[in-house]
Amino acid sequence: MPSHSLSNSSSTTASPSHSSAPSSASSDPSPPPLSDMWNYLWIPFLISLSKELSSAKAQSSTILLPSSDQNHDDDSVATLSVSIPRCSSPHANLNYRPVIGILSHPGDGASGRLNNATDASYIAASYVKFVESAGARVIPLIYNEPEDILFQKLKLVNGVLYTGGWAKTGLYFEIVEKIFKKILEKNDAGDHFPLYAICLGFELLTMIISKDSEILESFNAADQASTLQFIKNTNIEGTVFQRFPPVLLKKLSTDCLVMQNHHYGISPETLEDNSELSNFFKVLTTSADEDNKVYVSTVQAFNYPVSAFQWHPEKNAFEWGLSGIPHSEDAIQVTQHVANFFVSEARKSMNRPPARKVLDNLIYNYSSTYCGKAGKGYDEVYIFT
Repeated sequence: MPSHSLSNSSSTTASPSHSSAPSSASSDPSPPPLSDMWNYLWIPFLISLSKELSSAKAQSSTILLPSSDQNHDDDSVATLSVSIPRCSSPHANLNYRPVIGILSHPGDGASGRLNNATDASYIAASYVKFVESAGARVIPLIYNEPEDILFQKLKLVNGVLYTGGWAKTGLYFEIVEKIFKKILEKNDAGDHFPLYAICLGFELLTMIISKDSEILESFNAADQASTLQFIKNTNIEGTVFQRFPPVLLKKLSTDCLVMQNHHYGISPETLEDNSELSNFFKVLTTSADEDNKVYVSTVQAFNYPVSAFQWHPEKNAFEWGLSGIPHSEDAIQVTQHVANFFVSEARKSMNRPPARKVLDNLIYNYSSTYCGKAGKGYDEVYIFT
């Protein structure tokens, strides 16, 4: 480009000197016009500027690689000749292949539209995805299969999740209670074995621990996005909230980042008045329903890795059938942090079952059913009959 411009300007300036200058000008030349001088000056300037810009661009795109050589100059770039540090060995006391057992719930999750068999049970796929998103696999604990089989499966997992639902009596309640006692026994024996209880799961633990089947209270919190109000001066160290960024923690109290979908719960006063519950659980957060009635929304056991939620941490990222589910970036971060904490606790479990038995029982041996076209309820479920 510069050479082309230089050629044009040379021919243009040469023409007048031959065609219009008088013959006497050859012996006494007059000074060149000012415009001719600029033609010769701006081209070298542009060439110089182009080189400067190219150099600056090259420097800005240079990526300096970290080097293990602490003696190199600040301006030097690590090369392949620098020795590369080896990856550290996995922590011997952590299980990097954790498995979570999710207890199935009676029914098909769709009011009989998918399967109306009386022995059907289901797990919403959102719970499975929730666990998998944090780096664990899932074994379904089918609540109504023979107990000897169910408790053999319990020996294959590193933690348990109780889902939401409606069943508060009968065989389901009995199995929830038996598994809960097994979980406490495992922890008492020295195996760090976590439990997450979500919505109905929290309500059932409240009934089991208090030994009071009538302790639950009515609340108007169906399909509602809400905030979480932290108990004043509560210590979140060692709880599900310990790894939340400070900004996100603050937003939990001001923005509606969690999803509530329940008709029952327990008030802070009722929980504190029951010695069994107040000695077992530390209240972390409360929330308010549509009528501004306050209920306990998050608790953590004092002496066990047991966390319970009246809200649904799994729905933000993996369910779309209810209008109250928040799907903002902050809401998705809430889901991920809650899942990460659960699986990080499961990695502390010392249980190392035979790999073949785990593979034979993983939820990958089952197929899920898409039910989201109904525009309500769950998007996808695993059904067991």
